[in-house]
Amino acid sequence: MKKLSILLFSTLFVLCAKNVVGQQLPAIPINTVVEKVQKYFGGYPVEKVHLHFDKPYYAVGDTLWFKTYLNHNLFEYAPSKIIYVEMLNSKDSLIQTLRIPLKDNAGKGQLVLDPQFIAQDNYRFRAYTKWMANFDQSFFYNKIVPVGDAINKKLGAEVNFTPDGNAKTKATIQFRDRSGNLVGRRKLTWEAIDGWDPFDKGKAETDDMGRVNINLTIKDREYLKKGRLIVKLDGDKLEPPLVGNYSLQPALWDADVQFFPEGGDLLAGIPKKIAFKAVSSTGKGLKVSGKIFDSKKKEVASFGELAFGMGVLDFVPVLGERYKATVTFENGEQRSYDLPEVKAEGINVVFHQDDGTTLQMGLVANDSFYEKMTNQVFYVFGQSNGHLVYAAQATLKNSSVLINIPKDKLPNGIIQISIMGADGKLVSERLVFNDSQPLLDIGIKTDKAAYSQKELVKMSIDVAPRDSMKANYSVSVIDDSKTPYNDDQELGILSNYLLTSDLKGYVEQPNYYFNSKNENRKEALNVLLMTQGFRRFSYADLIAEKYPQVQFFPEQGISITGTLRLNTGRTFPNGGLLLSIPARNLRKDTYTDNNGRFAFENLVFPDSSKVTVSARGNDNFRSLVINMDPTYFPGIDQGNPYTSNNIQNIDQEMKAYLANSKNEYRTSILIDEVQVTATQKKTVTSKEFSALSGLSMPEHRIEADRLSGCNVFTMCLSTLLTGITYDNQTLKYYITRNYNQGGRVPVQFFLNGMPIDEPSLNSIQPAEIEAIEIFLRDDLGTVSRTYQNDGVVSIMTKKNDQKKQPRMSLAEIESLLPKTNIIDMVPLGYVKERQYYMPKYTTSDSKNTNDYRTTIYWNPEVELDEKGHVTLEFYNADGNGRYKVVVEGQDAAGTVGRSVYYYNVK
Repeated sequence: MKKLSILLFSTLFVLCAKNVVGQQLPAIPINTVVEKVQKYFGGYPVEKVHLHFDKPYYAVGDTLWFKTYLNHNLFEYAPSKIIYVEMLNSKDSLIQTLRIPLKDNAGKGQLVLDPQFIAQDNYRFRAYTKWMANFDQSFFYNKIVPVGDAINKKLGAEVNFTPDGNAKTKATIQFRDRSGNLVGRRKLTWEAIDGWDPFDKGKAETDDMGRVNINLTIKDREYLKKGRLIVKLDGDKLEPPLVGNYSLQPALWDADVQFFPEGGDLLAGIPKKIAFKAVSSTGKGLKVSGKIFDSKKKEVASFGELAFGMGVLDFVPVLGERYKATVTFENGEQRSYDLPEVKAEGINVVFHQDDGTTLQMGLVANDSFYEKMTNQVFYVFGQSNGHLVYAAQATLKNSSVLINIPKDKLPNGIIQISIMGADGKLVSERLVFNDSQPLLDIGIKTDKAAYSQKELVKMSIDVAPRDSMKANYSVSVIDDSKTPYNDDQELGILSNYLLTSDLKGYVEQPNYYFNSKNENRKEALNVLLMTQGFRRFSYADLIAEKYPQVQFFPEQGISITGTLRLNTGRTFPNGGLLLSIPARNLRKDTYTDNNGRFAFENLVFPDSSKVTVSARGNDNFRSLVINMDPTYFPGIDQGNPYTSNNIQNIDQEMKAYLANSKNEYRTSILIDEVQVTATQKKTVTSKEFSALSGLSMPEHRIEADRLSGCNVFTMCLSTLLTGITYDNQTLKYYITRNYNQGGRVPVQFFLNGMPIDEPSLNSIQPAEIEAIEIFLRDDLGTVSRTYQNDGVVSIMTKKNDQKKQPRMSLAEIESLLPKTNIIDMVPLGYVKERQYYMPKYTTSDSKNTNDYRTTIYWNPEVELDEKGHVTLEFYNADGNGRYKVVVEGQDAAGTVGRSVYYYNVK
């Protein structure tokens, strides 16, 4: 890869001591370490992605609007020009993938939450570039967006779990029907399942208030990770049964407390700060207090929570002692936890203070280590966002060494301070936060402090110009009374770029640390960084010049690539190919290279467009075969830590929003059942094929309408194939139940009764599929004995209903065979652009309509004039109360800003 130059804030080289008697020469000079580290930083840019949504949550039927931002740390390279946005449900099934084009590091998109396909759930939005896919997925953008349902949902519920012993818990559920009425005196059955098999079940009846108590027995806590509670309320002649499906993850209360000595170690005889973090089984912080005892049961320290289950304590550990913490939780339960072992000797880096101009760090060593290592050399490195911003060589002349790092030379965000021995081995690390650089100062002002309903609002935005740098801004105005939300919980552009995007672990309420109203935010942020890890790279690997393997370069546009071969398998050089996209009236040709490779690059077409690649312009086209390259997408990271933000009772938490949504979509209720008179269409089944006639009834059948909106068949399979798991390593499919028990016998696929392998699935067009049948059992073994498989997936394509025709000619038969020299496909294109509709109330007649909007104004492309000013105009809706304005932005240098403003409507 071409080496990319790096823009550093500053790299300081400090010699804390010159030649001292007894000092040994370093095994690896600091200049060598710096050179190898800079080689990595200069060739592997860091890209970060941010999404600004128009509001924090939605309802089925809404259109979700968002702005995409790309931030990169290097400037003399071509950054990615495509961002991928994925929508996943709470079961980590992929629902939708959007391809967003970027211009000046910004893009925009929208997603209609279609009631036919979207149900009430907690959805995770994941965003990344292909360049980011070369590295750890932990650094992708992740955000939980709850979606409620006021259209399709027939059964509402408020669920609460109360632990009752180690293996028991009580679920209290209050049911309401579609109209919000209590479902009282209704018999029901329930079962708790882990995947497929129920591990507990029973019967019950709701009381007059629609409540029911269900006593669950949990034999294995692992059941709760993906366990579900299925409740079926009996129906009657007028009303069908009602079914509720609820997660069991919060069913049993559990807690974990971890202790993190500053710098990594408890050093004997050294006063040390120790951070702690107490979390529940859902990943959220728990309020705790506690005491530290030595082996003689003597109390040596006490502690209490500072924020989100985190806090800090300090004491002087003694060599040979074992320390235990007795922790008291808010529910009164007490538990004991071991502290890390006390080390006899060592050296750590600690944070001393921030005096406003410098970050003062310290190297502290206990006496035994200092006696051994007097006058030895240690290296101090500071890294931030892929830049080496500080490098120093310190000689251990005393047991403690003070290091002053000028803040004006440091970028905003997390600074990773690392201590390395002269042999190149990492000794200690500490994360600190710097906020010395100016942010975009976004000023928001309206022409009035209070307005009436549907009144025109004139809002001005002012940002102090920064060297005439072009900037991108997005503006959202929402009705805060209908969409209440604690802004501390938001993942804003500041908390994302400067904090969470550099941390692997879960950060609860990330905006809390950037809200000046929170007086303890800096102390809480310092404790947070003591409990988090940072691992974008390993210094040991960089010194050994073990750099990451790059599979994907920054995308500059949509590319369609492949190989042209003869039907003998040999590649065909200098072959001509023609690409056509009828929807864009686009035709483009190219020729293969000496290896038969071809590429159509920088294509622009909307999603769902049909694309045709043809080799028929060649003289020998009948003997040519086009092999298209598969499109790579990162695997789904199961159990992402940000699922801790899932809302358990969406109906209750979004009560005001869903009530408004019910008014907005009151004419959009889907009809449950309609009787029609029509000719019965014959259902195609696998029984029609002799190879599959020995199978019993399929466990699952997927009709063609389930494939609506599916562009690439293989991308949809993991979501569609109920009870089947895809293994990214073997690239094969397995029955989930057997796969989890260690079985590795794959599923056999059939297309219209003919066996096919997994790569052949790429050639199937979703629009041509009639149905898919899934067989998890082969009781007679008629298929498994022949193909050595475990399970069958039978894919059946549509057939033309025609009367019996005369025998076909050879030419007619050939016309029906799939063409190898012409390929039709529907690749993932760019999201189709739409404009947010904003009504104008300029006449009395126009004001007589109901306006239930919760998003009052949305503009993802706000441009300021040369003076950094813009005036925006829009009309309020019918809602009274407080309206919330959020402005986010980023300039060409990567400097970001966020501002929140409120005004009232009476």
